[in-house]
Amino acid sequence: MSAEAPSTQLADRVPPAGPEVAPRPPVAAVPDARPDVRASVQDLSRLAPPPRRGLTHKPETPPRRGSLMVARLLVLVALVGGWELAARTGVIDPFFWSMPSQIWETGVVAVTEGSVIPDTAFTFSSTLAGFALGTLGGVALGLSFWWSRRYALVAEPFVIAFEAMPKLALAPIVVLVLGIGMSSKIAMATALVIVVQALNTYAGVKAVDPDLTRMLASLGATRRQIFTKVVVPTTLPWIVSGLRVTIGLALAGAIVGEYIGSTKGIGRLIQYAGSTYEISLIWVGIAVLAVLSMLLYAAVGALERRFLASLHATR
Repeated sequence: MSAEAPSTQLADRVPPAGPEVAPRPPVAAVPDARPDVRASVQDLSRLAPPPRRGLTHKPETPPRRGSLMVARLLVLVALVGGWELAARTGVIDPFFWSMPSQIWETGVVAVTEGSVIPDTAFTFSSTLAGFALGTLGGVALGLSFWWSRRYALVAEPFVIAFEAMPKLALAPIVVLVLGIGMSSKIAMATALVIVVQALNTYAGVKAVDPDLTRMLASLGATRRQIFTKVVVPTTLPWIVSGLRVTIGLALAGAIVGEYIGSTKGIGRLIQYAGSTYEISLIWVGIAVLAVLSMLLYAAVGALERRFLASLHATR
């Protein structure tokens, strides 16, 4: 066999060349089909309605103290003026509702010639005494629940039941036992304050971090140290926050005691005026109680803010 045979066989295996293929034309660059995001947002912002004021507007600055006092004074003048106008035009019966001008005249006489000032001092003293005793007793009772969980579970239903009990039902018994002097008024004010303050304090006790107390106990701290260093500081904001509520309850308790039986006090003044149909004198007593409650509330609020500020400063 000659040497040309293998080459001839390979040549037979190669397929014959087909027709010549023309080269493809170059592909043109396709522009980006994604729209411009910024242009789309601008178009949508033009079509969308303007946002509401509360969503994008800057928060309003608190009103100034002077403007706030002017607004409150205008509301008071409007109420008093409308009351006077309604009484003089016969819209309301002046016998049952009286009118501000008559109330003012009666108040001037009651202050200068009557017993409004000593009665106010009597109510104020019994309110403060009941508020102080009720706050101390309620705080002590609420903090005592931390020492024993079993004791807290046993005592809690009785505390809640005493809170739900209408204190007006206890007033005759308290007055009969303690007399018609100031002691019965202090007892009624204390009864209204002590339970609310105890429940507030107990809520603060339950907010104490148990992991923190366990960690301190594992480090060798005694229960007294945990109580003074952790429990009491934790419950202080709860105790202070309830003072604004309990000061009003103390005033209400003192007034209830004066209604049942007393020789002095704004409650006795209102009861006497109601029995003699002196409507203007009743409104004088109500106005004195309103002013007294606002003064007590403002004083307790100032003490609360100062105490909390000093507490945060020490921390």
